[in-house]
Amino acid sequence: MAATNPGFQVVRDEMETEQKPPADNGAAIRVLMLALGALSQRALVAVADLFTLLTVASAFWLWRSIPDPNQLQIVALTIYAMFVLVANWIVRGRKS
Repeated sequence: MAATNPGFQVVRDEMETEQKPPADNGAAIRVLMLALGALSQRALVAVADLFTLLTVASAFWLWRSIPDPNQLQIVALTIYAMFVLVANWIVRGRKS
C-alpha cells in the first residue's frame, strides 16, 4: 500500500516571500535612550532620599530602643546622630 496524501499541503503566503527594507529606527532609539537617562537620574535621587530616610530612622530607633539611658549612652547616641547628620550633608552636597 502506498502512502497517500491526507489532503494537507503547504501553501506559501505571497507576503512572506517579499522582503521589506528595514525601517530607520534611529529616532525611536534616541527617544528610548532619553527616557532611560531620565529614569536613571530619578533612581539616583530616590536612592539618595532612601539613604537619608534609613539613617535618620536608625538614629530614631536607637534613641527609642534604650528605655532608661545613662549619660554615656546619651553621649554615644548624640555622637551617632551627629555622624548621621554629617553623612547626610555629604550625600546631599554631592548630589547638587
